[in-house]
Amino acid sequence: MNFSLIQITSATMVLFAIIDILGSIPIILNIKRKGQVVYSFRASVVAFFILMGFLFSGEAVLRLFHVDIQSFAVAGSFIIFFFALEMILDVEIFRNHGPEGGSSIVPIAFPLIAGPGSFTTLLSLRAEYATENIIAALILNIIFVYFVLKSTSKIEKIIGEGGIYILRKFFGIILLAIAVKLFTTNIGSLL
Repeated sequence: MNFSLIQITSATMVLFAIIDILGSIPIILNIKRKGQVVYSFRASVVAFFILMGFLFSGEAVLRLFHVDIQSFAVAGSFIIFFFALEMILDVEIFRNHGPEGGSSIVPIAFPLIAGPGSFTTLLSLRAEYATENIIAALILNIIFVYFVLKSTSKIEKIIGEGGIYILRKFFGIILLAIAVKLFTTNIGSLL
Protein backbone atom coordinates (compact mmCIF):
# COMPACT_ATOMS: atom_id res chain seq x y z
CA MET A 1 0.00 0.00 0.00
CA ASN A 2 1.28 3.43 -1.00
CA PHE A 3 -0.86 5.74 1.14
CA SER A 4 0.26 9.35 0.92
CA LEU A 5 -1.48 12.13 2.82
CA ILE A 6 -0.33 14.65 0.21
CA GLN A 7 -1.78 12.60 -2.67
CA ILE A 8 -5.03 11.94 -0.79
CA THR A 9 -5.42 15.63 0.04
CA SER A 10 -4.64 16.73 -3.51
CA ALA A 11 -6.93 14.13 -5.13
CA THR A 12 -9.69 14.99 -2.63
CA MET A 13 -9.50 18.66 -3.57
CA VAL A 14 -9.55 17.89 -7.30
CA LEU A 15 -12.57 15.59 -6.97
CA PHE A 16 -14.27 18.05 -4.61
CA ALA A 17 -13.91 20.80 -7.20
CA ILE A 18 -15.09 18.61 -10.09
CA ILE A 19 -18.04 17.04 -8.28
CA ASP A 20 -18.88 20.54 -6.99
CA ILE A 21 -21.69 19.36 -4.73
CA LEU A 22 -21.87 22.76 -3.01
CA GLY A 23 -22.31 24.43 -6.39
CA SER A 24 -25.06 21.91 -7.12
CA ILE A 25 -27.11 22.91 -4.07
CA PRO A 26 -29.37 25.19 -6.17
CA ILE A 27 -30.10 22.25 -8.53
CA ILE A 28 -30.83 19.95 -5.58
CA LEU A 29 -33.09 22.55 -3.94
CA ASN A 30 -34.93 22.99 -7.24
CA ILE A 31 -35.52 19.22 -7.44
CA LYS A 32 -36.87 19.27 -3.88
CA ARG A 33 -39.11 22.25 -4.67
CA LYS A 34 -40.67 20.21 -7.48
CA GLY A 35 -41.84 17.78 -4.80
CA GLN A 36 -39.33 15.02 -5.58
CA VAL A 37 -37.69 13.20 -2.71
CA VAL A 38 -33.90 13.05 -2.70
CA TYR A 39 -32.59 9.93 -0.98
CA SER A 40 -29.14 11.07 0.15
CA PHE A 41 -27.74 7.66 1.04
CA ARG A 42 -28.97 5.97 -2.14
CA ALA A 43 -27.64 8.74 -4.39
CA SER A 44 -24.25 8.70 -2.63
CA VAL A 45 -23.84 4.91 -2.78
CA VAL A 46 -24.90 4.68 -6.44
CA ALA A 47 -22.51 7.51 -7.40
CA PHE A 48 -19.68 5.83 -5.46
CA PHE A 49 -20.13 2.50 -7.26
CA ILE A 50 -20.40 4.19 -10.67
CA LEU A 51 -17.15 6.08 -10.01
CA MET A 52 -15.36 3.02 -8.59
CA GLY A 53 -16.44 0.98 -11.60
CA PHE A 54 -15.07 3.59 -13.94
CA LEU A 55 -11.87 3.95 -11.93
CA PHE A 56 -11.08 0.26 -12.44
CA SER A 57 -12.65 -0.43 -15.84
CA GLY A 58 -11.89 2.91 -17.46
CA GLU A 59 -8.36 1.87 -18.43
CA ALA A 60 -9.67 -1.34 -20.03
CA VAL A 61 -12.11 0.73 -22.06
CA LEU A 62 -9.24 2.98 -23.13
CA ARG A 63 -7.16 -0.04 -24.18
CA LEU A 64 -10.11 -1.23 -26.24
CA PHE A 65 -9.77 1.99 -28.23
CA HIS A 66 -5.93 1.89 -28.18
CA VAL A 67 -5.61 5.03 -26.03
CA ASP A 68 -2.96 5.24 -23.29
CA ILE A 69 -3.50 6.86 -19.91
CA GLN A 70 -1.15 9.78 -20.70
CA SER A 71 -3.19 10.69 -23.80
CA PHE A 72 -6.36 10.48 -21.75
CA ALA A 73 -4.78 12.64 -19.03
CA VAL A 74 -3.90 15.32 -21.60
CA ALA A 75 -7.45 15.17 -22.99
CA GLY A 76 -8.74 15.23 -19.42
CA SER A 77 -6.67 18.32 -18.69
CA PHE A 78 -8.64 20.13 -21.41
CA ILE A 79 -11.96 19.02 -19.88
CA ILE A 80 -10.83 20.12 -16.42
CA PHE A 81 -9.61 23.39 -17.95
CA PHE A 82 -13.06 24.08 -19.43
CA PHE A 83 -14.79 23.18 -16.16
CA ALA A 84 -12.47 25.63 -14.41
CA LEU A 85 -13.33 28.35 -16.93
CA GLU A 86 -17.03 27.75 -16.32
CA MET A 87 -16.54 28.10 -12.58
CA ILE A 88 -14.32 31.20 -12.78
CA LEU A 89 -16.12 33.09 -15.56
CA ASP A 90 -19.72 32.09 -14.73
CA VAL A 91 -20.32 30.78 -18.24
CA GLU A 92 -21.75 27.47 -19.37
CA ILE A 93 -19.44 25.92 -21.94
CA PHE A 94 -20.87 22.42 -21.69
CA ARG A 95 -22.97 20.37 -19.34
CA ASN A 96 -24.39 16.91 -19.60
CA HIS A 97 -28.03 17.50 -18.80
CA GLY A 98 -29.36 14.03 -18.09
CA PRO A 99 -33.01 13.09 -18.33
CA GLU A 100 -35.23 14.17 -15.46
CA GLY A 101 -37.00 11.56 -13.37
CA GLY A 102 -35.99 9.45 -10.39
CA SER A 103 -34.21 12.27 -8.64
CA SER A 104 -31.90 10.23 -6.40
CA ILE A 105 -30.28 8.34 -9.27
CA VAL A 106 -30.90 10.64 -12.25
CA PRO A 107 -29.89 13.47 -12.25
CA ILE A 108 -28.19 13.49 -8.82
CA ALA A 109 -26.07 10.30 -8.68
CA PHE A 110 -25.61 10.40 -12.45
CA PRO A 111 -24.62 12.77 -14.05
CA LEU A 112 -24.47 15.43 -11.28
CA ILE A 113 -22.03 13.55 -8.99
CA ALA A 114 -20.73 10.79 -11.28
CA GLY A 115 -20.59 12.51 -14.64
CA PRO A 116 -18.21 13.10 -17.52
CA GLY A 117 -16.06 15.52 -15.53
CA SER A 118 -15.53 13.10 -12.64
CA PHE A 119 -14.88 10.18 -15.03
CA THR A 120 -12.23 12.17 -16.87
CA THR A 121 -10.74 13.36 -13.60
CA LEU A 122 -10.49 9.86 -12.12
CA LEU A 123 -8.56 8.52 -15.08
CA SER A 124 -6.42 11.63 -15.23
CA LEU A 125 -5.60 11.21 -11.54
CA ARG A 126 -4.53 7.61 -12.22
CA ALA A 127 -1.71 9.00 -14.31
CA GLU A 128 -0.46 10.99 -11.29
CA TYR A 129 -1.45 9.20 -8.06
CA ALA A 130 -1.52 5.73 -6.52
CA THR A 131 -4.92 4.03 -6.85
CA GLU A 132 -5.39 3.58 -3.09
CA ASN A 133 -4.98 7.35 -2.59
CA ILE A 134 -7.60 8.06 -5.27
CA ILE A 135 -9.99 5.59 -3.59
CA ALA A 136 -9.44 7.27 -0.22
CA ALA A 137 -10.11 10.67 -1.83
CA LEU A 138 -13.23 9.30 -3.50
CA ILE A 139 -14.54 7.89 -0.20
CA LEU A 140 -13.95 11.25 1.53
CA ASN A 141 -15.79 13.06 -1.25
CA ILE A 142 -18.75 10.70 -1.22
CA ILE A 143 -19.05 11.07 2.57
CA PHE A 144 -19.07 14.84 2.08
CA VAL A 145 -21.61 14.51 -0.75
CA TYR A 146 -23.87 12.47 1.53
CA PHE A 147 -23.80 15.11 4.27
CA VAL A 148 -24.42 17.91 1.78
CA LEU A 149 -27.36 16.05 0.22
CA LYS A 150 -28.72 15.34 3.68
CA SER A 151 -28.60 18.98 4.75
CA THR A 152 -28.92 21.15 1.61
CA SER A 153 -31.45 23.51 3.19
CA LYS A 154 -29.29 24.10 6.28
CA ILE A 155 -26.16 24.67 4.18
CA GLU A 156 -27.95 27.20 2.01
CA LYS A 157 -28.98 29.13 5.14
CA ILE A 158 -25.49 28.99 6.70
CA ILE A 159 -23.28 29.72 3.69
CA GLY A 160 -25.76 31.64 1.60
CA GLU A 161 -25.60 32.14 -2.13
CA GLY A 162 -22.58 34.42 -1.75
CA GLY A 163 -20.60 31.74 0.11
CA ILE A 164 -21.41 29.12 -2.51
CA TYR A 165 -20.36 31.61 -5.20
CA ILE A 166 -17.00 32.26 -3.49
CA LEU A 167 -16.31 28.52 -3.05
CA ARG A 168 -17.06 27.97 -6.71
CA LYS A 169 -14.56 30.67 -7.76
CA PHE A 170 -11.86 29.39 -5.39
CA PHE A 171 -12.11 25.80 -6.62
CA GLY A 172 -12.28 27.02 -10.22
CA ILE A 173 -8.80 28.54 -9.84
CA ILE A 174 -7.52 25.35 -8.15
CA LEU A 175 -8.90 23.32 -11.08
CA LEU A 176 -7.24 25.63 -13.59
CA ALA A 177 -3.86 25.08 -11.94
CA ILE A 178 -4.44 21.31 -11.83
CA ALA A 179 -5.37 21.26 -15.52
CA VAL A 180 -2.10 23.02 -16.39
CA LYS A 181 -0.11 20.58 -14.21
CA LEU A 182 -1.81 17.52 -15.76
CA PHE A 183 -1.10 18.84 -19.24
CA THR A 184 2.56 19.70 -18.66
CA THR A 185 3.27 16.45 -16.78
CA ASN A 186 1.81 14.16 -19.45
CA ILE A 187 2.43 15.99 -22.74
CA GLY A 188 6.19 15.29 -22.62
CA SER A 189 5.69 11.51 -22.79
CA LEU A 190 3.55 11.92 -25.91
CA LEU A 191 6.00 14.08 -27.86
